[in-house]
Amino acid sequence: MAAALRGLGLLQGRARVAAAAGASFGRSGRRVTVRAGAAAAAAAALPSAGRSYGSDAKEEEELRVRYLDDEHKGIVVLGLNRSRAKNALNKNILKMMSKAVDTLKSDKNVRTVIFRSEVPGIFCAGADLKERAKMHASEVGSFVSKARATINEMANLPVPTIAAIDGIALGGGLELALACDIRVAASTAKMGLVETKLAIIPGAGGTQRLPRTIGVSLAKELIFSARVVDGDEAKSIGLISHVVEQNEAGDAAYRRALALAREFLPQVDLVTGLAIEEACYAQTIPTKDRIEGLLAFKEKRPPRYKGE
Repeated sequence: MAAALRGLGLLQGRARVAAAAGASFGRSGRRVTVRAGAAAAAAAALPSAGRSYGSDAKEEEELRVRYLDDEHKGIVVLGLNRSRAKNALNKNILKMMSKAVDTLKSDKNVRTVIFRSEVPGIFCAGADLKERAKMHASEVGSFVSKARATINEMANLPVPTIAAIDGIALGGGLELALACDIRVAASTAKMGLVETKLAIIPGAGGTQRLPRTIGVSLAKELIFSARVVDGDEAKSIGLISHVVEQNEAGDAAYRRALALAREFLPQVDLVTGLAIEEACYAQTIPTKDRIEGLLAFKEKRPPRYKGE
């Protein structure tokens, strides 16, 4: 990773500001009831990317939060909804995303979180450069730091997270998706860290998460060239886990993400799993033997357990 940073350092001489990223939170607790039996039918019953967005979304609706019910209970869907700005990440979205993450991480009923867009053809076009242009130079650094911290909080959610990429995911938009555990994309989706075209570098985790996902050398190549890849190429290089053909509704990746989330529901949730691990650890080795094992390690000798 040091090598990756040295390589990226060549770009920093030209950098003036770092790229921003984040997401948003809408009216907390909005609940949508899903009654279809199969995953595909359930996805169809939900508001699709092609049908559920407004051109004049209010600030509090720039991210829609849905707690699914019935056989999907435990799945929360966060839908980006800034159609006029192509879901560009701004101050309000950062604030809303931080609030959302804070709520979700303490909700023991949440089992999986899906990030999607409710704007056709767009996942997230990156930072809101129009808003950025109006910022004073002293505001930019704190804004980027807040974006990085918010995406880190999202990455640290104690439940599986899935990014459903049904359209363009550039710059901070891809950084947001990289912070998710799993990425699903339509074959027609376009993805890339394109900041070097603006004489800057990814500033919300892209220089770190992309190399960890696809390898240092290839990550350097994509970042230095600002290349954009489609869903098929993204799958071939390991950037995403699943690629699907886009459908007429424009929400094929979301439907696949929902099906994956349903597979996770019957499994043990993280809180319960950690409790089981703690209980099993305490019962595996008697306390005296644990002490002997640690003491033997310290003294660089074979352990002498009870009964040996």
